[in-house]
Order: sequence, then structure tokens, then C-alpha cells
Amino acid sequence: MANPVFGRVLTAMVTPFNADGSVDYRAARALARYLIDVQGNDALVLNGTTGEAPTTTEPEKQELIRQVRAELGDAVPLVAGTGYNDTIETVKLSQDCIRAGADGLLVVTPYYSRPPQEGVYRHFMTVADAVDKPIIIYDIPKRAGIEVAEPTLIRLSTHDRIVGVKDAKGDLASTANVIKQTDLAYYSGDDPLTLPLLSIGAVGVIGTSTHFSGQGTKAMIEAFLAGNPEKALEWHRRMLPVFTGVFATQGAMMVKGTLARRGQIQPGLRGPLVEADPALIDTFLDTLASLGL
Repeated sequence: MANPVFGRVLTAMVTPFNADGSVDYRAARALARYLIDVQGNDALVLNGTTGEAPTTTEPEKQELIRQVRAELGDAVPLVAGTGYNDTIETVKLSQDCIRAGADGLLVVTPYYSRPPQEGVYRHFMTVADAVDKPIIIYDIPKRAGIEVAEPTLIRLSTHDRIVGVKDAKGDLASTANVIKQTDLAYYSGDDPLTLPLLSIGAVGVIGTSTHFSGQGTKAMIEAFLAGNPEKALEWHRRMLPVFTGVFATQGAMMVKGTLARRGQIQPGLRGPLVEADPALIDTFLDTLASLGL
């Protein structure tokens, strides 16, 4: 199994906002502390899709990294989402986020432009050549519009700084083939598929439900790694309503609505996202309560 570069359980953290729509850095620091101390995360991903990266500015992204770094110190790895569909802008943001304190980068497939695989390859290689921190490729065809194909992933794996993949492709056979041929650390990018991905060689998860299920997810992973698949399956089945329930609507909307109802952050998202249907939040809160979460 590949080296879990940033640990086993990472959360793609939401970005709290104040009532006026500005980033609430105080709440972000408190949430980051909660995710590490209470939910048992090994590392955090800041400025990812769940962090509403498409609608936060570059200065906000950098300041969020600085604030969370100040809260958690140097012991907790921070991975910054820095992917654009523009290679030049991806390089610039990646370098700026590293200067702000990021330990690694999560770089999504260049979306919307739909480049050929050679363009995808050059995009990631250009970023990797321009930075001095490890990179996780975010392969999510349903959002990006294109995949990172198996041959491209295998080519990219030869770069020293391309160390992992956040896999939201949903193609276990394809993923298994890449894992077999590379040393890339695969992280599940689809919470319900974490255990199946572990079974073919993945190392952990970069989750959304882990805002609430971090400890249970870690217990599932540890049971599997300890050679107890039956216990891992028990944890999977117990956590499955959380793994799936957090995606009853868009993930950031569900997480923020739930955290707001619990008093951990203020409600609010940036358009085009809107607040989740209160009935969905009621149902999800009931699910969490039934599991003692």
C-alpha cells in the first residue's frame, strides 16, 4: 500500500462566512480545531469545493490558510485546493498558498475547457514543476467534464511531487489498475466508497461527511488495516447514513446548514449556492442523533 502522505482521514472543510458575507476566520479556526480534536482528522483540506473555492477570492484563500495554521500550529498538515482551468493561474495560486503555509496542494482536473489528455498531463506537470510541495490530483469527471485517464495518471506518477489522487471517478476497476501500476496514494473522494476503495489499495479519504463522522470513519479504516474486515464492514454500515445523507443536496449546503443549526457557524453561502431545505437538515440531524453523533 502507498504511503498515506497526509494521514488517513482528511476533511474538505467548509469556509464559514459572517452575516455580511465576509469570511469568518474566527469560526474557521474554531471549526478546524473541532475537526482535529473532536472528529480525529489527520489533516485538513482548505479551499476545496466544499470550502466554496469557486466563490472565494485569492486573498481570502491565503488568509484562511494563515489563520488555520496559526490555530493548529505546524503539526497538522494543511492541503490547499488550488486548481483552476487556467494553468498559469493554478501555478500562481499554488505558489501563493504555499507561501501562506500550505503543506500540500489539491489540484483538480482543468474543468470546462475539456482539454485532451496531453493537455491534462501538461497542466499537472507544469504545476508540479513550479512548486516544492506534494500534489494530490483531484479526479472528478462529473464536475470537471473530463477524467484523468489511466495512462495519464501513470505518466504523472513519475513526477516526484505528484504523490496522490483524490478519486471521485467511481470506476473501481480503473482505479485498481492505476494503483497496481503506481505508488500513488489514493484517497476516496466519495465518502460511501471509502471501504471499497481501501479493499483495492486506497489509503484513506478526503471527506465531506467527516465533518461529523470523522471518528467512525477512522475506526473503519483502522479496522480494515488491522486485518479485521468484518469490523470495518460494521463501521461502514453504521456510518453509511451519514456518508450518503450529507449529499442529500450539495455537500457544502448540507454541512453548513447542519453546523449552523448546531451553533458552530453562522448560516450563509455565496451564490449560486443557497441554504439547504430545512427539512433535509432536520432529517440529517435526526440521523446524526440516532448514531450518537
